[in-house]
Amino acid sequence: MQILLTGGCGFIGSAVIRHLIRATGHRVVNVDKMTYAASADALEEAGRDPRHLLIRADIADGRAMAEVFAAHQPDAVMHLAAESHVDRSIDGPAEFIRTNLVGTFVLLEAARSYWRDLNAKRRAAFRFHHVSTDEVFGALSAGDPPFTESTPYDPRSPYSASKAGSDHLVRAWHHTYGLPTIVSNTSNNYGPYQFPEKLIPLVTLNALEGRPLPVYGDGSNTRDWLFVEDHAEALVRVLERGEAGGTYAIGARQPRTNLQVVEAICAYLDTRRPDTAGDRRRLIRFVTDRPGHDFRYEIDPSRSEAALGWRAPHDFERGLARTIDWFLANSAWWEPIRAGRYAGQRLGSAAPARKD
Repeated sequence: MQILLTGGCGFIGSAVIRHLIRATGHRVVNVDKMTYAASADALEEAGRDPRHLLIRADIADGRAMAEVFAAHQPDAVMHLAAESHVDRSIDGPAEFIRTNLVGTFVLLEAARSYWRDLNAKRRAAFRFHHVSTDEVFGALSAGDPPFTESTPYDPRSPYSASKAGSDHLVRAWHHTYGLPTIVSNTSNNYGPYQFPEKLIPLVTLNALEGRPLPVYGDGSNTRDWLFVEDHAEALVRVLERGEAGGTYAIGARQPRTNLQVVEAICAYLDTRRPDTAGDRRRLIRFVTDRPGHDFRYEIDPSRSEAALGWRAPHDFERGLARTIDWFLANSAWWEPIRAGRYAGQRLGSAAPARKD
C-alpha cells in the first residue's frame, strides 16, 4: 500500500514508520508540521529508505492536504498528528483545538474528496485510520471495569475533549458520507524517542542527573502502559485487517500507579548507573495535583486482540528496561533537547505521559 501517515516524526508516528519499513512492503508519505516534539532522527534508517517520503505540511492547511492526496494517491491514511500533552492543553488549549479538531476535519474533507473520485475497487479498499486515546472515556474509579470499545465518552481536559471531538468527526464522516474510517483508542505509550516532558523520560533523565522527581498528589493515579513498538505493530494490524466503521481498543494489560512507575525507574537506574549519593527514591517529591487530574485509565483489549490476532509482547518491566537503556545509550539525542530548545520551558511534574 501507499500510506499517507500524519505526524510521522512524532513519538508514535516514527515508531509506526520504522515498523512499516522494517516489517512490511508498504510505502509511506509522511506529513508532519515538525513542531517542537517532532524528530526526523527518530525515523532512523527509515528516513533514508526510498519507500519513505517526508513532507513538511500542516494538516489544518486544506490546500496543502489536497495537493498531497492528488500527488501521492494513497491507498490508506494513518492519522497520528496531534497535540498531546495534557499540561500544555490546560495552559493553552487553542492549539489543541486547531490541530486535533480542525486539523482532523480538514484531513477528513481532503480524504473524502479524493476517495470519492477513486474507482470502485480502490474506493472499497481505502481506509482512514484515526489514532486516538483512552482519555476520551474520562476517568475510572478504583473498582471500575476497564474501558472497552463501547465505553461512553466523558472527556475531562482540553486535550481529551479535542480528541473526543475528532473521534466523533471521523465516525460522522463514515456514517454520513460512507468514508471507510477506523478509530483506535490506546493507553499510555512509552519507549525510545519519547519527548522529555513525558513521565518516563522526564523521570529517567532527572533521576540520572540527580534532580528532584516531582509526583502529582500522592502518586496513586493509575495508567495502563503500552510499549510504543508494540503499539506500532498493532496499528498496522488495524489498518490491514480493521473493518470500516470499526473501533479498536489497544492496551497492554499493564496498569501501574504513577508512584510505582517512578519507583521502578529509580530501582532500574540504581542497578545500571548507581548513584554514590544513594537510592534515587530519595529524589521523589510529592507536589500539588494538577487541575482535573483523572484518577485511572485502563483498557480491556480483548476484542481487539481477538480481531487482530495480536497481543502486546512486552510486559512493563521488560519494556521499561529497554526504554531506560535506550535513553542511557542515546544522550546525543536528548541532551540538546534538554539544554537547548527545551530550556526554560516547564519540564513538568511527573504526571502521566500522553500518547504522542
